[in-house]
Amino acid sequence: MSRLREIGEAVGQQVFEQIGRVSSRAQERRPLPVDLLESDDAYLAVFDAPSAEREDVQVRLDENTLYVRIDRFRDFYEDFEMRLPGRGLALDGSVDLPEEARVDADDAKATLTSSGTIQVRVPKQNGGGATIDVEDEEGS
Repeated sequence: MSRLREIGEAVGQQVFEQIGRVSSRAQERRPLPVDLLESDDAYLAVFDAPSAEREDVQVRLDENTLYVRIDRFRDFYEDFEMRLPGRGLALDGSVDLPEEARVDADDAKATLTSSGTIQVRVPKQNGGGATIDVEDEEGS
């Protein structure tokens, strides 16, 4: 009977691994959720950034499209093995600013918040393209 149990556990493990891989790939293919807000002097894009560290985040403004990429890494835990790799590691998102928007890309600012969002503030003015540095909430 224990041989049958071993086979059942092995099959169960393979099923869990496949479900985890599918879940991970689905998360990587789905764009990051984003809200776009506008004030009199700026646009504010707020992206979900689960488990992101500042060094994992890249933000770029090209034409009037704001792009965010997160390359996450899985932490390793001593005495534990991966049973279900369900979290995507490469996450992307973008949002188009209004077609008529004229922005100052050089003064854009991205902030990674402690609540797990990336807030990108893009002042209105002249158009252009630029890579945007990402800061922590504390400004580092």
